[in-house]
Amino acid sequence: MTRAMGAAMRRIQVGSALSAFGIGFTVPFLYVYVAEVRDLGAGAAGIVLAAFAMAALVVLPFTGRAIDRRGPLPVLVAASVVASVGAVGLGLASSEPTAIAAAAVLGAGTAVLQPALATMIVWCSTPETRTRSFAMQFFLQNLGLGIGGLIGGQIVDENNAGSFLRLFGIEAVMFLVLAAIVLTVRMPHAPSLGEGVPKGEAKGGLRTLMGHRAMVQLCVLGFVLFFACYGQFESGLSAYGVEAAGISPSTLGIALAANTAMIVVAQFAVLKFVERRKRSRVIAAVGIIWAVAWIAAGYAGLGHGSQAMATAAFISTYALFGLGESMLSPTVAPLVADLAPAGMVGTYNSAFALVKQLALAVGPAVGGPMGAALHGPYIVTFLLFSLGITFLALRLGKRLTPVQDQPSLAGSRVVMQSSPEPATAEA
Repeated sequence: MTRAMGAAMRRIQVGSALSAFGIGFTVPFLYVYVAEVRDLGAGAAGIVLAAFAMAALVVLPFTGRAIDRRGPLPVLVAASVVASVGAVGLGLASSEPTAIAAAAVLGAGTAVLQPALATMIVWCSTPETRTRSFAMQFFLQNLGLGIGGLIGGQIVDENNAGSFLRLFGIEAVMFLVLAAIVLTVRMPHAPSLGEGVPKGEAKGGLRTLMGHRAMVQLCVLGFVLFFACYGQFESGLSAYGVEAAGISPSTLGIALAANTAMIVVAQFAVLKFVERRKRSRVIAAVGIIWAVAWIAAGYAGLGHGSQAMATAAFISTYALFGLGESMLSPTVAPLVADLAPAGMVGTYNSAFALVKQLALAVGPAVGGPMGAALHGPYIVTFLLFSLGITFLALRLGKRLTPVQDQPSLAGSRVVMQSSPEPATAEA
């Protein structure tokens, strides 16, 4: 990585971490703020959260083309400003319509940030450094979210709406700080590993992407990953823990803290392991780890041990999920970029972000009721989904070139020249 690319990457990472820090101030308290502080009720809070998610689903299909045509920097700046306006709007909202509208604006802005930041990281990295760059982003974002949540918890006062306005104000300022930082970045344009689709077909947009079988398989795999893990954290798994394992709300907080702590501690410990191995096998290993996590959750709620053992098993479930997340962060996002043909990195990043949002929308809707009432079927279902991750990852590996599957081989010209025929776009 050149000195210019390194300087640009450092600024992007700092901006990304600060925006996550701002988001951490509000995300844990959004439901309480709408339902209790603004006294709009649980129904209104649910609609506000749904508006936040639906806005992302609306804007992401158009985000990729905007990034590829205009570049990630102007799109990121515009999204940061939009998100800042939405945060201020939520802090000032006193009625259900204004809260819903503000949540939609905030959701649209934050949704666009993800693929824009990912594309900037791709442009400021090489295939050899991309794995470490995305791992660093994931580490800093989780650290920012955790610290923001801790500080926000000290500021917030459920009996004082003004304290929430301060939280949303801090979030809004952090979005503007992100915009200010990235405006100082001089964007280089790094090479990609986009052998998967011929360069001549890069203008095909969504049609090209849908014809790229490796990318389609990665999107299916991504949906299962986010559905079976992230989509359960604050819905099905927490409901299961309370109803089946007798876990208290305070213990749920400890479990989430264990998840974040595992990510922070394990991220760079597993990075060397990940960098030297095939991406498809790393993702397959995550499926096995998460299967063990669901077995631990099953013991917590369905076993006949003591409450202390059930609590320990439940906290271990979240910690094991964190271990898997630390292995995925330097694996999946760089693979999306390396599959993208020239001129379509933004489209590929946005498509994968859309898949993630769909999984995060469907996951709670399916897992919440099951976790609360169908305890045995819930564990078996998501245990099978985790094993499905392993199967899908190994299947995906057969469609990747050696360098796409293991970027550490990129320096070998022999490997590059002897790569199997790329998976071209197929009708």
